[in-house]
Order: sequence, then C-alpha cells, then structure tokens
Amino acid sequence: MLVLIIWVLLIAAGVTSAYLYSNHMKQEMIRQIQADTQKQMNELKQSYEAKFAELSGEVKELESKVQSFNELLTFTKDNATSKTDNSNKLYTQLNEVKKQLSELQRKMDLLK
Repeated sequence: MLVLIIWVLLIAAGVTSAYLYSNHMKQEMIRQIQADTQKQMNELKQSYEAKFAELSGEVKELESKVQSFNELLTFTKDNATSKTDNSNKLYTQLNEVKKQLSELQRKMDLLK
C-alpha cells in the first residue's frame, strides 16, 4: 500500500514538473518572438525613414530644378523673337522634370 502511494506521488510530481516546464518554455518562446518582432519592426521603421528622407531630398531637388526651369522659361519667353524660339525645348524639359516629380510624389505617397 505504501509503495503504491509513493508511486502515485512520483507520477504526480513528474506530471506537475512536465506541466510547469512546458509553461516555462512557452513563456520563453513568447518572449523571444516578441523580441524578434520588435527588432524587425525597428529595422523596417529605420528603412522606411531612410527611404522617405531620400525621396524628400529628391523631391526638393526636383522642385528647385522646376523653379529654375520656370525662371529660365519666363526669361526666354520674354526675350524670344520670331528668329529665336527655344521655348519648345524648355517646355519639353520642364514637362520631363514635372513627370519625374510626380513619380517621386507617388512613391512618397506609397511609403506613407
């Protein structure tokens, strides 16, 4: 009878130990997954911010070019005569820069 009670206690202790160990391992895995997820989110955020800053710089650069082209186009139109009309070339360049600017703006909107 005493031997049976000891065996039952040993089995109960083994089951309890296995249950506690599995809970401990589950909590440890959850902590590890949370840490990995947080790390990946931080890396993604830094990558996003770097791309956003790069695109913002390109947009500012293109805006500056557009402004310069506008000033040059205005000057050329003011000084154009029937013999010298370069405004078509300037309009073409201006349209190309505007197209690049709108493409960069679209990319920035996608990043948001």
